[in-house]
Formats: sequence, C-alpha cells, structure tokens
Amino acid sequence: MQALSYGLYTVVQALSLALLSGEIKAIELRLPIDCEIGVSCEIQNYVDLDPSSQARDYQCGSRTYNGHKGVDFRLPSLRAQRAGVNVLASAPGRVLRVRDGVLDMSVRERGIGAVDNRECGNGVVVDHGEGWSTQYCHMAQGSLLVKPGDNVEASQPLGRVGLSGLTEYPHLHFTVTFQGKVVEPFAFGAPEGSCGGGRSLWEASLQSTLAYKPRVVLNAGFANGEVKMQAIEAGDVAGPALETPLVAYVRAIGTKAGDIQKLQIAAPDGSILVESSTKPLDRDKAQVMMFVGKRPPGGGWPRGVYRATYTIIHGGTVVVDRSFTTEL
Repeated sequence: MQALSYGLYTVVQALSLALLSGEIKAIELRLPIDCEIGVSCEIQNYVDLDPSSQARDYQCGSRTYNGHKGVDFRLPSLRAQRAGVNVLASAPGRVLRVRDGVLDMSVRERGIGAVDNRECGNGVVVDHGEGWSTQYCHMAQGSLLVKPGDNVEASQPLGRVGLSGLTEYPHLHFTVTFQGKVVEPFAFGAPEGSCGGGRSLWEASLQSTLAYKPRVVLNAGFANGEVKMQAIEAGDVAGPALETPLVAYVRAIGTKAGDIQKLQIAAPDGSILVESSTKPLDRDKAQVMMFVGKRPPGGGWPRGVYRATYTIIHGGTVVVDRSFTTEL
C-alpha cells in the first residue's frame, strides 16, 4: 500500500485564485479525532509550507518540521491511547484504501528501517469527490472499522488512534489533498510566503477551538518524587500524599528560542513553597519538560489545596500562564 506513505507535494498559488473565483468548491472538515482540543489532545505539528530545507507553519511559526505533510493531533500519553480514542471521518466520502497489521510500537524501539514504505502505519484514505481526499495515519493495529468501497458519513469512526508507523508518540497524522496535492487545511490557497493567509477548511463551529497557539502545555500535574519524561509519556506518574515529596511537573510543546520558563508551588495559605526558573532556551524546541518540588515538613503536609503555576516569558512578556492544583 505504497500510496499511504507521505508524498512530497507543494501548494500552488493557482489554488488561491481558483478559490476566490468560485472555480473550486472547498471541502468542509469536521474534527478527525474524538478528543477535546486543549483538554484531552493538542495539535503537535502543522503542514510545512516552506519549500526549502527550512520549516514554516501557516502562521510563519515553528510548529512543524521539514517536509511534514499533515496535521498531527497528539494524545497526552500512552495511557490515553490505550483507553481508546476514535479516529473519525472528517467529511462524507468513500473509502479508497486501508492498511492494517502494522505493530503499535514506537519507531525508537523498532528502528526506521522497520517501517520503510509503511511510514503511515495502519491507515485509511477517503475520497470525498471533486478532487478532495483525506488520509488518517498511525492508527491502532486491528482497530480499523472500514474497508475499501465503504461509504462513510462525517464523524463516523474509522478506527482508533495508535502508535504504528513512523511515530514516537500516540497521535493521528491527518492529511488533506486536493487534486493530488497536499494542502494545509488551516490555510487553503494561501499565497506562497504569506502568514495566516488562505482559507480555513474547518467547519465554523471549530474555528475558535482550533485557533493557532504558538506554545501549548501538553501535560501538567503533581507527583511524589522526581519526574522523568518516560513516565509522563506513559501516563504513569504517581501522585503525592501527605508524607511524600510534593512535586509539580509540566511538559510543553512549541517553545521558542529565548523562552524563560518558571514553575512554582504555593501552599494552601498562598505562601510560595518552592519555585524555579530556567535560562532562556537556546533554540526552538518541539517539547520541553520541567519539574520542581520540596520534601514534606515534619508531620507531613498541612491539608488543603496546593497550586502550581507555570509561566513562559518571552522578551519580558508572559506568553503562557497555566495553573493547576492538587488537594492533600
């Protein structure tokens, strides 16, 4: 099923002219994954619109990487993936191709060679007519619910999010093509080099939900000791108790060069128990992790609600401000 591997396409400016003239009937897309953006999933990457060896998302930001040809909807942990999250048809159409049988295993464990020509992993391609098609990648082995020739309705389950193919974390890679060319569904027909141009293909009810965020907090919570990235990814971080250390942790995606991160924990009476800050980041990073903590006083922690606050400061301005709590 070679057609399911990522292709190398470019968006031509003629699309913009044809769209404006009414020659092209734009598709209207629903969310292709059964999760709540900003709560139970986030967008990790957008389409790379830079034709060079550099990378640029549709807002001229860094939320992509070189050659990326889709939108990645990321789950916060493997635990969330194992619980089962449906992949949904984004619009009515007819199933063209499917692939199943690829193991759900991080490419870090399998090696890139193991997924050669199967980068999409388990996936589905749906034809929507008038030149439009969508592709759904990295689905869970054995979860596909459709076969070639099936007609599907918008929001109909196609299978579940998995960890198959060329991926290190559970997510849905979603690609939209028009007349055989990959397009950015957030900026269809945007003139080359524009920032925020073009037309969004998402239905009106999703416009605010899918608003662009340069930086995103993917995970935040409390633990009872040192936190490692592997535990966050697995979703297996153990929470604190009255007699254990109190640790707050955060994983953020899309951070930028120059960002300064700060994390603090406040006691139930509002006093600051512990706080820490980082040096400015030396470069843009796909993800970062930070934690801060303190051992309990004699007799354990006073009962009450403890609040952690995570901020990112860039150029003297707070660009991310996220608080979360735990009750002991």
